[in-house]
Amino acid sequence: MYLLILLVIPLAASLILAIIGDRKYAPEVNIACSAVSCGASIVLGLQVYEQGPFLAWDNFFFVDAFSIYLSVLTAFVSMTTAIFSRRYMRREREHGTIGHRRMRFYHAMYQLFIFAMLLCLLTNNVGILWIAMELATLSTVLLVSLYRTPTSIEAAWKYFILCGVGISLALFGTVLLYFAAEKVLGPGGAALHWTNLAKVSSQLEPTILSLAFVFLVVGYGTKVGLVPMHNWLPDAHSEGPTPISAVLSGLLLNIALYALVRCKVLVDGSTGTHHSGNIMMGFGILSIMVASFSILRQKDIKRMFAYSSIEHMGIATFAFGLGGPVATFGALMHMLMHSLTKSAIFFTVGHASQMHRTQEMDKIRGLIRGNPLVGWGLALGCMAIVGMPPFGVFTSEFLILTATIKDAPLMAPFLLLGLTVTFAALFRKVQHMVAGEAPAYQIKLKAAHVPVVLHMALVLVLGLYLPKFLSGWFQAAVGVLK
Repeated sequence: MYLLILLVIPLAASLILAIIGDRKYAPEVNIACSAVSCGASIVLGLQVYEQGPFLAWDNFFFVDAFSIYLSVLTAFVSMTTAIFSRRYMRREREHGTIGHRRMRFYHAMYQLFIFAMLLCLLTNNVGILWIAMELATLSTVLLVSLYRTPTSIEAAWKYFILCGVGISLALFGTVLLYFAAEKVLGPGGAALHWTNLAKVSSQLEPTILSLAFVFLVVGYGTKVGLVPMHNWLPDAHSEGPTPISAVLSGLLLNIALYALVRCKVLVDGSTGTHHSGNIMMGFGILSIMVASFSILRQKDIKRMFAYSSIEHMGIATFAFGLGGPVATFGALMHMLMHSLTKSAIFFTVGHASQMHRTQEMDKIRGLIRGNPLVGWGLALGCMAIVGMPPFGVFTSEFLILTATIKDAPLMAPFLLLGLTVTFAALFRKVQHMVAGEAPAYQIKLKAAHVPVVLHMALVLVLGLYLPKFLSGWFQAAVGVLK
């Protein structure tokens, strides 16, 4: 029942919001539907935690510790982003940046995007996952171009082309996966079910699966934002509405990495080697290095944090590739901490940009004096995202670094270099924006503080103390990914 609610609510909300349009209560409907989805995901998560994984609706859906963990995270962040977007998008509407029709479009596409991500996580079929990923791509392409400026249309077009090519390669990898599975499981949709594939992974042709993984890592890696398939991500983040930047960075990248990790488990079971892990480690460390040095060159605040997202997804990809209980646990925790922290940062960045009517960092000044909660939110968010203790990102990065020193010591210097450069670059850029006198052109506004405070409080608390149930949840997910 709760699985049905979790999937039906965002899809129904998309249709409802498309009908009611830009009426005064549309943001509240968006928030209410997101809250119901969040509640259903939590109940479903508790059910999986207590009773274990289960199949539903003729094995079409599969819920285990890994998928439900990301489903709860997706539903929660989408709810807090909906709360943030109520005030943020209303101000955009008041300033004439967007009109009635585009506000209707924004709310409807937002819920459709959430539905697509949840379907990716909960389906048991590799083919349906690919379709849902494409739906998520198309809905966010339209949201990135919401402002209809030349730069936003260019960013959306680049996003569509690059991710379209990537998702096509992922489709070819899926076809190869089915080709190998059909010989063991027989023809039909059941040959693409995760549960069936996991049972017979050792019987699948290793050469075909190794080739399939190359296409899958490039295809889904494009959606993750891995270098060198990352060029769409900074443009999409900087040109789209800030709430979309928050869910793109905090949620969509996780979904693509989820698909990639699921495929890695099958390839490892087939080949009996660490071949797929080595590929992921290579892409991960390359993404960390390129993104960390790219941060130094940025002048647009949203582009800078977009490169930070590339770096952190590189860290998670590297950790999943490294494998082992500690690295995998750290990767799962890192996905959670990055999602909460980065979405909170984009919330504050959105308000900072509205206060100064620009995204250029040279013109953003005196945030702490102009609006203390925005200023301190950005400052603390920056401290958290670079891995300063006692925030949760420090804990996850420490686990990953410890596992790297033990299992891949030659990679540890590169990982440390990337983390150090990012630390220095972000602090250098952010300190000038939050400190000093507020400029005369800075605008006073009422910011949406609840989502920022909630996210940062969670990141701080989880950095100090990881509850037993959450630790058990992660350990169960680690068991799934062995």
